[in-house]
Amino acid sequence: METRTKTMLKLAVIFGILVIVVPVVLGAWLMLRKPLKVDAWMSRLALDRNGLETTTIETTAGEMTVWRGGSGTPMVLLHGAGDQAGAWARAVAPLVASYRVIIPDLPGHWHSDPGDGPLGIDQVLDGVAAVMDDCCSSEPAIVVGNSMGAWVAFLYAVEHPDRIERLVAVNGGPVREENPRVNLFPTNVDEARQTMKGLMGPNTLLPPNFVLRDVVRHAATGPPARLAQWFAGLGQEADAYVLDGRLDEVTVPVDLVWGDADELFDLDYAQRLLDGLPAVRMTPIKDCGHVPHRECPDRFLKALTAALDQPPPEPKTVPEVSEAAEDAGGTE
Repeated sequence: METRTKTMLKLAVIFGILVIVVPVVLGAWLMLRKPLKVDAWMSRLALDRNGLETTTIETTAGEMTVWRGGSGTPMVLLHGAGDQAGAWARAVAPLVASYRVIIPDLPGHWHSDPGDGPLGIDQVLDGVAAVMDDCCSSEPAIVVGNSMGAWVAFLYAVEHPDRIERLVAVNGGPVREENPRVNLFPTNVDEARQTMKGLMGPNTLLPPNFVLRDVVRHAATGPPARLAQWFAGLGQEADAYVLDGRLDEVTVPVDLVWGDADELFDLDYAQRLLDGLPAVRMTPIKDCGHVPHRECPDRFLKALTAALDQPPPEPKTVPEVSEAAEDAGGTE
């Protein structure tokens, strides 16, 4: 009987060790092999801890995952290309306390369809429309978009200005950047290091090599590559999805909340938006990069709150043309 008891104790100890060791080893393996996926899991757990719940809605591209929480004025948060709803996790707690927050995984991202093949901005835009119809049909929403999320927010605003109370663009917009200084499709660790430096700013602590290797893998097959594949095949039809020379069609008030260390959409790009949009102002975020709600959430929230606490930016005044000037113009 004593021998049997000792054997049972040994088995219990071994089992206990395995229960502890196996998850640790598995977690370490996943972190080394797929750090971006682990980061996504952790950020989504943070959304859950902050009281957001998931649901799915139907879009033209299939099912779309949407997180919701809080109460009050609806605020829709749109992530960038290759990201997912958890991108907003570090900034979401104060927002849920003040707004009815809606955060989708945009089509083609994380578990939202389509899961493979070329990914079109038209599909992403249809997903945004489905979210707005499902979650914000009774009142206009504040729409906050980062990078690609800002791009599709502008496109949606042109078609549905009555559905948007205010638009906040975070390091992104609807006009082309013809000569980007950042390579979004690195093919090796050294290139990925330069990519992250350009996105995060020169003074940011860069990720280790095992993360950079995952960045390279993601760049080759993830949503940004699928979007580029779709966009490259459009030819002149691509003009329908940008607002170059047409920023005056955006009639909703716009706040630019801008990480000033971003080299992809830098301050010169932001100035193009300031020059072309009818009602716009900018709140810069010092020493922060392309995804400020991830990199410097406290400064991002301070800038966002400062923008939203003010009345919406007023439309620019257009100088009146005198009769003499009109006459002069007519005789040329």
